[in-house]
Amino acid sequence: MKILGIESTCDETAAAIVEYKGEITRGSSPRLDLLSSVIHSQIDIHAQFGGVIPEVAARSHIEYANPVVRQALTEADLTFEDIDGVAVSYAPGLVGSLLVGTLTARTYAEVLDKPFYPIHHVEAHVYANFLNEMPPEFPFLALVVSGGHSQIVLFRAHGDYEILGETQDDAVGEAFDKVAKILGLDYPGGPSIAKASLSGDSSAYKLPKARLRGKYDFSFSGLKTAVLRAVQKEVGVGHTFPSFELANRLSERQQADFAASFQQVAVETLVDKIKLAVEEYQPKVVVVAGGVAANQALRAEMVRRLSSLVPNEIIFTAPELCTDNAAMVAALGVFRAALNGPSSPLDLEVKPSLSMRDSRW
Repeated sequence: MKILGIESTCDETAAAIVEYKGEITRGSSPRLDLLSSVIHSQIDIHAQFGGVIPEVAARSHIEYANPVVRQALTEADLTFEDIDGVAVSYAPGLVGSLLVGTLTARTYAEVLDKPFYPIHHVEAHVYANFLNEMPPEFPFLALVVSGGHSQIVLFRAHGDYEILGETQDDAVGEAFDKVAKILGLDYPGGPSIAKASLSGDSSAYKLPKARLRGKYDFSFSGLKTAVLRAVQKEVGVGHTFPSFELANRLSERQQADFAASFQQVAVETLVDKIKLAVEEYQPKVVVVAGGVAANQALRAEMVRRLSSLVPNEIIFTAPELCTDNAAMVAALGVFRAALNGPSSPLDLEVKPSLSMRDSRW
């Protein structure tokens, strides 16, 4: 079985082909084969604005959607006739971006008479790990951390999962981006804060952790605001001082110390919550997925605090598959094809804010 995946939820236009030749059951954990993966990133376009401009992103997807599909086929040495199905992210994401990707995928499926599989983008992040040499065994806990999502999910089998907790406001990736902007660091914020933190003192500034009723829920809005207030205090200005001018008053040392202090609290917040879940549910393995999974400080803290609590090695998504990509979409598409069956490409509607709670299969 060979599945073509298409991804366009935000600012990456991507296509990939994943193959599996054996049988799949609800509880099996096979390793899938990645035949090709092509990603066109718009980071350079949006970096000048300090964030993604939805209309610009959608126009870029229109330009690159078909070329990345053709390149994925070429790199896999395949033709459309060799493809057994088309999978595409239809939720969540930017509505304009979703419309371009889904229209592309629906057209291919309808014109070429291929089975069609709509995929939830956040769930797909977890399924990037079935492309690993050692895929996760059920039951497992997944910490999904990206620009728009932060949640802990218990997976009992394919399509059988429970969201234990999620962010109540900003996701951790959004907090990285916003704090980077306050500090005058480059977009995207995750890599720039991680780099600045290397020369910073993580104990230089005391920042708070959110206290929530939900045992496994997250909140990063307060942490972001705490950084803003601490920076304002450090440079001697009031709350009405324009935040975009604060960076000009920070020294490189202060900038690095703020970055390190913020990153430390953000990482500890994530690990505190997943540790509680590990202790309660005792999974076979823990999976860390999404763009923030590439953060080395998070990886180190996860290993330090959780390795002795789970029977198998913690699985971190490969760095090249942490950010948005179509390989993860095609991987989940393989399991949907084997266990759930196709959908009609003519009936699909994009769902920009759909939770995984409403996409179980």
